[in-house]
Amino acid sequence: MHIDEVETDAVLVGELIAEQFPQWAGRPISRVPSAGTDNALYRLGDDLIVRLPRIHWAAGQVEKEHYWLPRLRPYLPLALPEPLAIGEPGAGYPYYWSVYRWLTGENLTLEQLADPVQTAADLAQFILALQKIDTTGGPLAAENDLRGVPLRTRDEATRKGIGQLAGIIDVEAATAVWESALEAAEWEREPVWFHGDMLPGNLLFENGRLQAIIDFGGLGVGDPAPDLMIAWNLFAREGRQAFREALGVDDATWARGRGHALSQAVIFIPYYLETNPVGVGYARRAVEEVLIG
Repeated sequence: MHIDEVETDAVLVGELIAEQFPQWAGRPISRVPSAGTDNALYRLGDDLIVRLPRIHWAAGQVEKEHYWLPRLRPYLPLALPEPLAIGEPGAGYPYYWSVYRWLTGENLTLEQLADPVQTAADLAQFILALQKIDTTGGPLAAENDLRGVPLRTRDEATRKGIGQLAGIIDVEAATAVWESALEAAEWEREPVWFHGDMLPGNLLFENGRLQAIIDFGGLGVGDPAPDLMIAWNLFAREGRQAFREALGVDDATWARGRGHALSQAVIFIPYYLETNPVGVGYARRAVEEVLIG
């Protein structure tokens, strides 16, 4: 998915495991299909998963998740990834990498949600619980890839993305939404925890009910508006309204969240247009919902 991406395969994973974690050597290894852009995933036996950064900017996520997930888990109402071990560079692979316990579940789209209103309530409960956790020592938003910081820091990239999608989206309408989001008041309260990448691919469902949130590489402390992206990425109008009501979000934060949803999608689509059809499909749907309101 990236020009300078590090290639991985099951053979490499087997070599890394055998060299660094011989207690897990010999287990069957299979690649996990995923639209995720930062990490390659490999199932290791029935109960483990290996996660390897694909690209240099994702390498720092390993240490962040291993440090913070165990500290956040006791306060949150849904399951989180459970890091078990950090692997070192080896066998020609240049980054630190992770072994986690396997989490069961599946990603769902809007059309597959059995009860969007219940999903909205469950997700809002998780986000509110996350925001209540003490932020002392948390990774600051300014260190977090333009999430949780003033929306204007994404202005140049967002306008460029909108321009690249002429003929694919309504450029005039998208620009109007973006400019409206930029006019919204910024977050002036105390910084809070945010997940940072709250998208359908990072939500796991079982029997139609939300059970787990994964991929905390974008975790940070700052403006919570980025976590509202999911309102337009997963829900239609009814679920979106239920989500907003459950969160009790003010108008300015909601507008910034809408701006984040648009920004993420219009930057994502041209970059991954030829390499990530699943992710692009999610992003195009998000733009449609953003323009609805």
